[in-house]
Amino acid sequence: MVSVLQDFWWFLVLIGVMILLHELGHYLVGRFFDVKIDAFSIGFGPRLFGFHRGETDFKVCLILFGGYVKFAGEQPGDEQASDPRALPSKPRWQRLCITFAGPATNVVLAVVLLTGLFMVEYPKIPMPPDPTVGYVAQDGPAAKAGIREGDKVVQIDGIVDPTWETIQLQEIASAKRPMDVWVVRDGQRLNFSVTPVYDDKQHVGIAGWMQSSPVQVSGYCCSIDVAKQAGLKKGDTFVSINGKPVRTSTRLLDLIAETKGSPADLVYSRNGKEYHTSVTPVWSDVQGSKAWRIGAGLESPVEIVKLPFREALAESWHQNVQSTKLIYQFLQGIVERRMSAKGLSGPIGIAQLSGQAAREGPAVYIGLMAAVSLNLAIFNLLPIPILDGGAMLMLLVEMLLRRDLSLRIKEAIVRVGFVFLMMVVVFVLYNDIAKMLPQG
Repeated sequence: MVSVLQDFWWFLVLIGVMILLHELGHYLVGRFFDVKIDAFSIGFGPRLFGFHRGETDFKVCLILFGGYVKFAGEQPGDEQASDPRALPSKPRWQRLCITFAGPATNVVLAVVLLTGLFMVEYPKIPMPPDPTVGYVAQDGPAAKAGIREGDKVVQIDGIVDPTWETIQLQEIASAKRPMDVWVVRDGQRLNFSVTPVYDDKQHVGIAGWMQSSPVQVSGYCCSIDVAKQAGLKKGDTFVSINGKPVRTSTRLLDLIAETKGSPADLVYSRNGKEYHTSVTPVWSDVQGSKAWRIGAGLESPVEIVKLPFREALAESWHQNVQSTKLIYQFLQGIVERRMSAKGLSGPIGIAQLSGQAAREGPAVYIGLMAAVSLNLAIFNLLPIPILDGGAMLMLLVEMLLRRDLSLRIKEAIVRVGFVFLMMVVVFVLYNDIAKMLPQG
């Protein structure tokens, strides 16, 4: 019960900041263009509390799933529509700026949050200069296509010299869709078609490959002293087992399993020098998981650094751009019926994530807040009636036609948009509840 209350509290903090700043964007630009503002509301439905300042009612309402700024004359048929300070009386370009200001504020917030976070702590992970495949899952899409461990990916779906981050984004968004992959193997340039499968649990595309990255000893574990007796110490980097290179922790575990308890030649690196030792894995049961083990904890080397402002801003912008591409590719996958809308999270799911992130620390919570802010901006920019994107689309249509759409058309669009939005709300709530129920 305590955990649920904590989740709810941190959800209110997160969503409250998002809504407040989103609506503040509309409000400030509206004030800049001298539009009369009747209400500034956090939430919908019955008014709980608030205050009046000037001509505006600042209030908090019962249903805390969104918010709005009510401009004079905004609704079809509003008696104030003829007021010189009413929204319809303003030039369309000004109304377009006012509408765009909300999502734009959320984008700025996402960039600012990550910039500030990276100036305090940024996880710097050493990676090979070329995106090299370090692990290929047996019978996975990459393996079936012919990809091998050690292949260097030089092009994917027309993107030349991609980073592994770019490769992951293509993989996640390409469920059930072939990816055109070019690799370099033993000096030869080879072409493959890899079709990621759709993962029902993570709701993303999975190709069954992993990037090559260093694997270090994080310490001893499992009450097994094989690694300790072999001379391994915290910070040592695994190089190979029985002559087979260790490129990922998953591959290391597979190589240990292949020994089946026989002595193995282990090569590791320490302070730039390579050492040989012999290890004999033992069969053990740890929390119900039986496997061959050497008793070494595994980790990837991560250095926490503080980025200067310009570098932090550039990295924040880069990550937000990549996240934006992923979101739109995910939505495209839903439209093309390659991916499932069950991957969407509603207020219950976001509340659970909020509580979990808050318990993990400020850095994780700030990262989640930036992600939610970006998602809110993108969702609002979709060309759906009643959302900011739908309002902007109608304004653009009127600018092209050089006349207003009829009142009847506008009312019909608002009704359709409201029904659609309610359907989305019901769906994500049902989706959140379904995820909480035991899976049969």
